[in-house]
Amino acid sequence: MRLSVPYLPEKGPEMRKWWPLVAVCLGSFMLIVDTTVVTVALPDMAGSLGASLAHLQWVMNIYTLALAVMTLSAGSLGDLFGQRKVFVTSLVIFAGASLLCGLAQNAEVLIAARALQGVGGAAMIGTTLAVLGSSYSGKERGSAIGVWAGVLGIAAAAGPMLGGLLTQYLSWRAIFFINLPVSVVTLVLALLSIGDSARREGARIDFAGMLTFAVFASALTYGLIRAGEHGDWTSAPTLSTFAVAVVALVAFVLVEQRQEHPMLDIALFRSASFTVIMLCVVATSVSFASLVYTSIWLQNVLGLDALATGIALIPMALTSFLASTFIGKRLHNVAPKISIGTGLLLIGLGSGVVGLVVDGGSSWYAIAPGLVLIGAGVGISGPGTNGAVLASVPPERGGMASGAMATFRQFGQALGVAVLGLVYVAATEIPGQDARSAAAAGIDQVYLVTAGLSLLACLFAFAVVRGAAPKPAGAAPAGARG
Repeated sequence: MRLSVPYLPEKGPEMRKWWPLVAVCLGSFMLIVDTTVVTVALPDMAGSLGASLAHLQWVMNIYTLALAVMTLSAGSLGDLFGQRKVFVTSLVIFAGASLLCGLAQNAEVLIAARALQGVGGAAMIGTTLAVLGSSYSGKERGSAIGVWAGVLGIAAAAGPMLGGLLTQYLSWRAIFFINLPVSVVTLVLALLSIGDSARREGARIDFAGMLTFAVFASALTYGLIRAGEHGDWTSAPTLSTFAVAVVALVAFVLVEQRQEHPMLDIALFRSASFTVIMLCVVATSVSFASLVYTSIWLQNVLGLDALATGIALIPMALTSFLASTFIGKRLHNVAPKISIGTGLLLIGLGSGVVGLVVDGGSSWYAIAPGLVLIGAGVGISGPGTNGAVLASVPPERGGMASGAMATFRQFGQALGVAVLGLVYVAATEIPGQDARSAAAAGIDQVYLVTAGLSLLACLFAFAVVRGAAPKPAGAAPAGARG
C-alpha cells in the first residue's frame, strides 16, 4: 500500500509544513546525545557487565569511529537512492541497535551494538541537511536550518545531564531504551512528511571510493583516539596508523578523480572558499571538544554531579539555540562570510573569556559569560555554514554536501579532543601547583588554544569565503510517498 501525503508549504496546514523539521530534529537530537550520554553511565556499566577500562573506552570510541567512517558514504547513498529512504533506514538501524545496547549482557555485545548504532547515526546525520534542503527553500530553509543547528547545540550539552538523570533514577540501560519511543515517533513523521528527493540518474555506488575512504577515516580516527588516550603521538603504532591514513587518503583522491560519479567531488576543494568553509567547520567542532575537559573540571575538581554539570553548561546550549532560531533564520540573505566569520569571532572571544577568568578559586558560574558568547557564535555560524555548503552543490548532490560537512565536523571533534587533551595535561603538570590550580590552568590553556584557532578561522572566513547569500531555486518536493 502506498501512502501519499502532499507537502503543501503554501496551502497546507502550518503544522504539517514543519513535520520534516521536527523529524530531522528528533533524529539529530538522539544521535548527538548518544555521543555523550554514556559518559556518566560508564561506572554503572562496569559494575553491571564486569567491563574493563579498555572496554569502557571502546563503548565511547566505537560510536565516534563508526560515525567518522560511514557518514560520507551514507550521504552519497542518499543521493543515489533518495534521502527519505536512507533517513528512514537509518532510524530503523539506530532503534534496533539501541535495543541491543540496552539488552547487552556483556561488554563485547555492548561494543558491537554501539558500532551498529554509529552506522545508523552516520546514515541519519549524513542525510539530515539534504532532507532540510529538499524540504524547504528561501527564508523557510534558513529558519529550518537555524532551528536544527540550535537543537544540535542543546543535544551536545544535554547528553551528560540526561544520562545522569536516567542512570541515577532508572538504570544505565534506560539511556538506550529511551531511544525506542523517540525513534518510532520520528519514523512516523518521516514517512508521512518527508518527500522523495532528486536522484542521480544512471549513477552507481562508488565502492572503490567508499572502501578507500573507510580505511582513511578508520585509521585517522583510531590514531587520534589512541594519541588522545595515551599521549603517544610519536610511538610506532600511532605513526603507523597515521601513515595508513595518508596512503588511503591519496588512494581515495586518485580514485575519486577517475570516477564518473564520485561520492565526493574532489573538484569542490579547488575552491578556496569551499575548503575554508570546511576548515571553519573543524574549528567550530573544536569548541565543542573543549566541553570534554570542562566537564572533567566541573565534576572531578569542583565536585559537581552529572546533573549539576549539565546545568552549568546550559548557558552555551540555550544561547546557541536562541541565536540559531531567532538570528540564524534571518541570515538567509546575508553573505556566508559575514555569518560564518562573525560566529567564529564570538566563539573566539568567548573562549578567550573563559581562558582568562578561570583560576584555582573559580566556581562553576565563572565560565557562564564565556559560554554565552560561544553559544551565540555557534548559533550564528551554524546556519550560515550549512546554507553555504548546500548552495555549493546541485540539489541532487545534497547528500554529498551533508555527508562531507558532517564528516569534517566529526574529524574536528576527534582531533580537538586529542590535541586539547595534550594541552590540558601539559598545563596541569607544571610543578608547584595544587590540584585545583593545576586543573584551572589546564582549562585556561584549553580555551586559549580554542580561542586562537577560532580567531584564525575567523580571519580566513572574512578573507577567503566568497559568494553572495545563497538563493536556492525551485520548489519544495511535491509530496511524500511510502
